[in-house]
Amino acid sequence: MSLLNQITFNEAGLVPAIAQEAISGRVLMMAWMNEEAVRETLSTGFAHYYSRSRQKQWQKGESSGHVQEIVDIYLDCDGDTLLLKIKQTGPACHTNRQSCFYKQRKNSEWLTIEQPLT
Repeated sequence: MSLLNQITFNEAGLVPAIAQEAISGRVLMMAWMNEEAVRETLSTGFAHYYSRSRQKQWQKGESSGHVQEIVDIYLDCDGDTLLLKIKQTGPACHTNRQSCFYKQRKNSEWLTIEQPLT
């Protein structure tokens, strides 16, 4: 059975995909994939996602050069979330940070724990 047949896409035809740096284990970002993005990811070896705001499929890093090379792909027990183990080139976040998860809750505040790369 193919990977695509095992994925449970939501009512919008999307599945969440978590990008995790393969070596460090750091979670870098979460984005959505449609069937086309999954197919492109599998065929090219680089992460492709679906932009809900632009209503189109895109390759991570197509304009910035900050591509995500696929090392491995995991499907969760319910078949409704993908985990992409990747090799990240440059920052993963559009804010020019290594990870999109750069805010941490400390007491009752959100603290920025990572500054943009210069």
